[in-house]
Amino acid sequence: MNYIEQQFEAFSETFGVLEIIGLLFLVMIIVETVLDFFSGRRRNLGESVSNFVIATGNVLLERTLYGLVFILGLFLTQRYAPLSIEHQWWSWILAILAADLTYYWMHRFEHEIRILWAYHSVHHSSPEYNLTTSLRLAWIEGVIEWIFFVPMILIGFSAIQTIIAISIVVLYQTWLHTEKIGKLGWLDRIINTPSVHRVHHGSNKKYHDKNYGGILIIWDRMFGTYQMEEEKVVYGITTPVGSWNPLVVNVHEFWSIAKDVFRAKNLSEALGYIFRSPGWKPESRD
Repeated sequence: MNYIEQQFEAFSETFGVLEIIGLLFLVMIIVETVLDFFSGRRRNLGESVSNFVIATGNVLLERTLYGLVFILGLFLTQRYAPLSIEHQWWSWILAILAADLTYYWMHRFEHEIRILWAYHSVHHSSPEYNLTTSLRLAWIEGVIEWIFFVPMILIGFSAIQTIIAISIVVLYQTWLHTEKIGKLGWLDRIINTPSVHRVHHGSNKKYHDKNYGGILIIWDRMFGTYQMEEEKVVYGITTPVGSWNPLVVNVHEFWSIAKDVFRAKNLSEALGYIFRSPGWKPESRD
């Protein structure tokens, strides 16, 4: 058995528990959707159906080499890592903390750099906020986001620990996408809660680029991006997609970038449209 096969066998054995938790969350999402529909809370299921279709696309892609890029990238990096941390109970705690901090900065860059926002905006583009929103993840995330977690491998965490720690951070956030749970007092200042995450999904000006944390919200408090829920949240993005079509949802911002780059007057402007913050315009333009 070669190195990659050994690593994947160990990974599969450890990942089973998280898959079960993921299935339980999926059941919870389906139950909420059905109850909301029959209670009249969700009269139009267009956004929810779009979210389920996008999630199905991600599941299908994960079963291909395209979907394995995230895992392969970290396993291959591990072969050349100069340091190695043993799997101990304390190293798992450190791995989750490291993944959570890494997630904070990855998430922040995805809001502050337009080409990264182009795929992350998929998650923010729905004007509705419910558990199905947690399924609305761009089809190309997996082939890009693994790069942000390479430093964890290089400082000694194994690919298995890193991937599982990331999965815990991401799975945790499923329950946050709801309006059914109000503020949770002092917890809102320590961990990511539905109230905290509602702010993150708000298109209100005071809510822009706030609350990037995955599990812990103390990173936002440390780095100056924390915002409590105050005024009513208006969900979605400032320029609505205006479509339920999953393909349109996934490519609309890339298309907008392409149009801006095409009309750029010079290379500097073109690069600005790609790598500067969303909404950036040359000073000579309105």
